[in-house]
Amino acid sequence: MLKASLLSIAALAAMTLPATAEGCPGLRDGPRGRVTEVTDGDTVHLDNGLIVRLVGTQAPKLALGRPGFEDWPMGEEARGRLIDMALDKPVLLRYGGAQTDRYGRILAQMFVLDGARELWVQEAMVASGFARVYSYADNRACLASLLAAEGRARAGRLGIWRDPYYSVLEAARPDALVRRQGQYALVEGRVLLADKARGRVYLNFGRNWTEDFTAVIGERALPLFAESGPDPLALGGALIRVRGWIDDRDGPRIDVTHPEQIEVLATQ
Repeated sequence: MLKASLLSIAALAAMTLPATAEGCPGLRDGPRGRVTEVTDGDTVHLDNGLIVRLVGTQAPKLALGRPGFEDWPMGEEARGRLIDMALDKPVLLRYGGAQTDRYGRILAQMFVLDGARELWVQEAMVASGFARVYSYADNRACLASLLAAEGRARAGRLGIWRDPYYSVLEAARPDALVRRQGQYALVEGRVLLADKARGRVYLNFGRNWTEDFTAVIGERALPLFAESGPDPLALGGALIRVRGWIDDRDGPRIDVTHPEQIEVLATQ
């Protein structure tokens, strides 16, 4: 009973922690505008014509009339959360990396302006459990704060973390991972072997590399690991969490393009 009470307190704290600009310093100021439309939990339209993708996060997707595409669980709830937070409110965009994507959308951290106070939308969405961290090699700003917020929300089973669709998957269950091919997921397990071949680092989670789960760190990603760590070749025996899109090539795998896709949970 005490454990359940403490969990409830932790969940409440995660929901009420202020998501302020101080948690995401060092950004470049961009345009201002007012939110006129919320497409889903990570995309908004502004009155100046800009379409903004809330970089650093991924909320549950909605089909939005696209053929062959189904709503992800809790997609409407995530959209509703963002509507409550930002619709019809003035916002400031700030950049920490690439400023646009291939669709012409603005990639920015978004702050709702309320007098002198700024609400950091990405952190608020992640902390409430209605988005998870989703990053790119060319847009890595503020990820430490977002990962911390996600960890609190996941521990408190807030929002999407109550739904099995978003559960952290086990690296030791390659059969289950193959069934998630084409999906973005978090996978956790202990690295059996870290090895380098043909310019890439392979983090193998099982003895049969043609069937077991592997995280593959590409050649262009290795300089980023050298700059900020961890050393991927030192991860043999470590317990880690990997996030990314699951593919099925010689068993289930995730391609890693930057260090923040890997969280080291224990070194032994």
